[in-house]
Parts: sequence; structure tokens; C-alpha cells
Amino acid sequence: MMMADQGGPIGRADVLRIACLEDDPMQSTLLQEWLQGAGYVCRAFAAADAFIRELRQESYDLLIMDWELPQSSGLEVLGWVRNELDWNIPVLFLTHRDSEQDIVEALELGADDFLSKPISQPIALARVRALARRNARISGRRGVLELGHFRLERESKTLLYQGEDRGLTEKEFQLAWILFCNVGRLLSRDHLLETVWGVGPGLMTRTVDTHMSRLRRKLGLLPENGWRLKAVYHQGYRLEQLSTGI
Repeated sequence: MMMADQGGPIGRADVLRIACLEDDPMQSTLLQEWLQGAGYVCRAFAAADAFIRELRQESYDLLIMDWELPQSSGLEVLGWVRNELDWNIPVLFLTHRDSEQDIVEALELGADDFLSKPISQPIALARVRALARRNARISGRRGVLELGHFRLERESKTLLYQGEDRGLTEKEFQLAWILFCNVGRLLSRDHLLETVWGVGPGLMTRTVDTHMSRLRRKLGLLPENGWRLKAVYHQGYRLEQLSTGI
């Protein structure tokens, strides 16, 4: 299935994908409703093993996890995330614990913020927005982005290489924008389809691969030019900068 290369606001590439680990069904449903109502994509998991399986094959912009779980602890899952995934991915901890020792332990193990239960909608959403702003990948998705000889101008949807407009279509620019905002990070096909094309996960289509091939050619994303746009089998794509200033 091919999708037309048109339509869709550039703002789709700012959609935040959130994975939530919460074993309380009512709390999980409530969090999903709040986050989706605020315009985020949120997928919820009740067990640590299902959460970890998802993170092995899908990419997310922010994680929310409960401390106390039936078969594992949030701290154990946090340890796995920090050892196995991109350290920079923000993690918001939800817990009934609020002692100074507990807060210090979670933060030192890699949590970015700490929210004590019961949680309120305004505070939870404010914490999510704050983490998004602090995350370099998200805050970099505004205005102008410069890497090496590349310059991406968000408002005009223009990508320049050494001052020359590379003539990207709107979808090609959206895809280039999210790739350059996430240099070195593996992005799943579902992540790209959801944030660039606005379609749900699991769609069988070659459109991502087709657009990646075009970008590789139009932008010269090749090792001899200091860049590599790498396809990771059954997972997605990663843009790698092999040398600086190129």
C-alpha cells in the first residue's frame, strides 16, 4: 500500500509518543484519556514484561511508569531502560511513595521526575509538558535546526545543504525533520508512520522505505559524506552522523 505524498500539517512531527506502565486498570485508563485528550499518543501496559517487549521493538519519546508492580518493580524496569535504551528518553515515575530516600533513589537510578499518587490531571499534564521541553529532541523541533552543512527551516519547510535548497516535498521534509531531531536514535516504522503520516500502528505499507530511499538520494546521506541512514531489519531507521562539520 502506498500513501499519497501530500496533506498533513508539519505539526504532526511534534506528536509525543508515550508508553505507560501502570498495573491499576482505572489509573491506566485515566492516564490514557488525559494524555490522548491533550494530543499525545499513549499506549498503556499492565505488566513489566509486556512493557519491555514493546520497548525492544518500538520507539517512544517519553515513558511513564509505576513504582510498585505485581511481578517486578518500577526501579528494575528503570534500570533496564537506562542500560538497554537511549539514556536521554525522559522517565516520569508514579508512586504512592514520597519519602526523601525513595525520591533520591529513583532520581539517582535515572528517573527524570517523580509524581506522587493520587495524581491530578493538570499536574500530570504539566509534568509531561515540562519533560518534553527539557528533552533536547523535543525542544529542538522548533524553528531552525542546523547540523553540519544541513539547515532545516521549520516555518518554510525548507532543507538547505550548503545553502542550496534540496527541494523536498512536505512529507520528505517532515521525515527529514524528525530524523535530524533524533540523530543516533532508532525510530520504529510505526513511530514514523504515526508522527509523520498520522496513521495508527501495524499498517502494512512500503511508504516509509520509499521516502527513506528518496531522502538518502536527495540529501546524500552516505558514509562518504559523513552520514548514514541505516535500516534496522524489522525495526526501523536510524540517522547516524559519522563525522562532524559535514
